[in-house]
Amino acid sequence: MKPKFGEEGRLLLAGDVGGTKTDLAVVSVSGGPRETLAKRRYPSADYSGLAEISRAFLNEVGLKVDGACFDVAGPVLEGHAHLTNLTWQIDETSLADALGVDRTWLLNDLVAIASAIPILRPDDLYQIKEGEAVPGGAIAVLAPGTGLGEAYLVATELGYRAQASEGGHAAFAPTTELELDLLREMWKDFEHVSFERVASGVGIPNLYEFLRDHRGIPESPRLASELLQTEDRTRPILQAALDPSVDDPLADATMDLFLHILGTEAANISLKFLATGGLYMAGGIAQVLRERLRMPVFLDAFVKAGRFTKMLEQVPVYVIMGEVALLGAASEGLRLFTPSAGSSAESGTSSQMQ
Repeated sequence: MKPKFGEEGRLLLAGDVGGTKTDLAVVSVSGGPRETLAKRRYPSADYSGLAEISRAFLNEVGLKVDGACFDVAGPVLEGHAHLTNLTWQIDETSLADALGVDRTWLLNDLVAIASAIPILRPDDLYQIKEGEAVPGGAIAVLAPGTGLGEAYLVATELGYRAQASEGGHAAFAPTTELELDLLREMWKDFEHVSFERVASGVGIPNLYEFLRDHRGIPESPRLASELLQTEDRTRPILQAALDPSVDDPLADATMDLFLHILGTEAANISLKFLATGGLYMAGGIAQVLRERLRMPVFLDAFVKAGRFTKMLEQVPVYVIMGEVALLGAASEGLRLFTPSAGSSAESGTSSQMQ
């Protein structure tokens, strides 16, 4: 595509910045967030900072941009961000100067994912639970990955706008005797037990150890050996629970406890944000567990809300398939880039949100 002249031909650099890899793309106001003029992936650790990796990309593709928008895996405060797994210190103003552009914007990665939701297509989504979304209703976003990311969207006159949240760090609230015992045990190791400690990739091994050590569920020798040989203890536990050829009661019990707690937190954020527009789940764990999320252990916990059960029964639930943070960064960047970009970025609204 050849960019047009004038405002509609202005170009934006969009990026999804992580500790392992950084995805970069160039989009235009006229083409919108889905139509990339160039796109590349780079190993983050090979570069000293975001400015260096961005300049390398732009030199490689031979394009000059007018602005940039990046999402990062971490909180963004007053235009500053620090990535947990990189030594990079990122600042909007200094980054704009280094790139020679009018403006740069930094977004939390969950805000970027949420920003992509209004332009997702039906094949980007896997439906977990049917329901009837209220037009213009708030939308909740829950992302069980390494941590537990949360965000939400609210409707405005110019379309949905994503809002940041650190709700995954709110205090874990047990809803069963088993979960109450879990909390008591975890208090011995953690002063503050958040939902992230029990409903994320870092939380799954905590559940596994609790059920093994305090509920007496025997550990299989095969899985015990695997766990001793890996730093990522979550992956083999999930694999054992999902493999139909493996009989592992401890892995299965861990999965059931995880899904029940996750369903409870899904209900919590849906109530707190009054998410009548739907709940969207993102991240690798949600995608891997999409079939399990359709089972009663998750869904029953999701709708168990006393007087608000009927409301939650009407909330549709989806899993976002694939990686959409870069799309969201491009969409939000175009919106911020120029007032006229809002209509372009919103033009692909999915059928679920109409």
